Amino acid sequence: MIDGPIFANTILSPNAGYALLITFGILWIALGIWWGRQAKSYDGFAVAGRNVGLALGTATAVATWITSNTTMLAPQFALQLGVWGALTYSTASFGLFAFAPMSGRIRQLMPHGYTAVEFVRRRYGQLGAIPFLVISLFYAMTWLISMAMAGGKLLNVLSGIPYEVGMSAVLGVCVLYTLFGGMYAVIGTDFIQSLIILVGLVVVAIAVLLHVDIADVHTQLQTERPMLLSVLFPAALMAVFNNMLFGFGEIFHSNVWWSRAFAMREGVGPKAYALGGLLWLPVPIVAGFLGLAAPALGIGISQPDIAGPLVAATLLGTGGALFVFVIVFCSLASSIDSLLAATSDLMVNDIFERAAGSDLNDTTKRKLSVLSILILGLIAWAIAWANIGTLATVLFFAGPMVGSCIWPIVGGLYFGRPSPWAAGAAMVAGSSLGLVAYFAIGWFVASLIGATVSGIVFALLTWLIPDRFDFKQLSQQNRTPDRDRRAAEEGFEC
Repeated sequence: MIDGPIFANTILSPNAGYALLITFGILWIALGIWWGRQAKSYDGFAVAGRNVGLALGTATAVATWITSNTTMLAPQFALQLGVWGALTYSTASFGLFAFAPMSGRIRQLMPHGYTAVEFVRRRYGQLGAIPFLVISLFYAMTWLISMAMAGGKLLNVLSGIPYEVGMSAVLGVCVLYTLFGGMYAVIGTDFIQSLIILVGLVVVAIAVLLHVDIADVHTQLQTERPMLLSVLFPAALMAVFNNMLFGFGEIFHSNVWWSRAFAMREGVGPKAYALGGLLWLPVPIVAGFLGLAAPALGIGISQPDIAGPLVAATLLGTGGALFVFVIVFCSLASSIDSLLAATSDLMVNDIFERAAGSDLNDTTKRKLSVLSILILGLIAWAIAWANIGTLATVLFFAGPMVGSCIWPIVGGLYFGRPSPWAAGAAMVAGSSLGLVAYFAIGWFVASLIGATVSGIVFALLTWLIPDRFDFKQLSQQNRTPDRDRRAAEEGFEC
């Protein structure tokens, strides 16, 4: 952890940074209030009336997946792992491609659903639901914390605004407009944010290429840091597969993506996620080049996760710093709001309503959503304040946990044989051994080991303790615990 400003000489003045922060903060809050007028019921607040079309569906997938991790972690990977690092983060697009057909299956099986945990509970009972809920909440908090940290670091490196102030402001703005509009506000602002991000990245990429000779970058790297160009760099090769499985686990298990599957009109999800993956694929490669160029250009990097914004801002001056600020601010907002909305759905439907023992009315659920968003924002703010670790170490701590969810989700969606024992044991075993690998070896293998162990356990117990699940149960409306339990018992008897 570094005390004080990351850099003494920043590209923008603190006054310019505050002006940009206030301008965009007011803009997103105003848009959230405006779009939020449509959220007249809990269904509207949580899943946007289940009527999101292809354009908005694609835009929200792109904007949510272009996080600060894309614009800041991709350069960090390139800086630390070289050419493979620049390509590593792009493998996360495979998760969007794979989730495209799954989103259609989810919408078909659970037309009235709200959360991924609800699916796991109905499919596997409490044996699967408890570890899955813990993993989902833990992952959501690590992602949320990493986004808040990125906001503070961005403002600090570009304009000298204290980390704590920038982090608090970015998180506060997202909490406010999500409170007002729920999923309507999230998807509406995502549409604008995705356009700004994509156009901004194209402009920055062209400007950087005009300032940098790729041949010179290659020559200097070959002379000074040849390992970054090696295709046999062991840590980099492991990171490629680790990140790919992490991406699968992130998307397959996270309610951020399930809530969008429920929100999209029937038949829209597969197209929206496939198009989103295509649009997202080149983004981390472009961002990763900035990190690869940093050592060749002689730019000193005190923290690897701010390499991308620093290189772009240094090369392009004030104009570049402005573009970088806008791009990363939009990528932060589009992810933080999605996390707040989707995770509040988990808290309302899978914690509060379950604890109540009966279906809650619309007004109560809406109030609980507001409370949940405030609680999530406060927890993320309190933990992010310490600014401990890099974005990679914070986010990938959840890697083995989300990796362990891949097989229970895929198996549970398409096959009736996987049992609650197989799902629960796979998640617990994969998470446990993956976390051991995280501390004993490193973050770049934790997801890989977690997913592998989970897959072996899941396959073995599916063979030893098979089930015969009736998928028709999933199409029924939300039910109380007693009715859920009765349906689960009937399912086991099928």
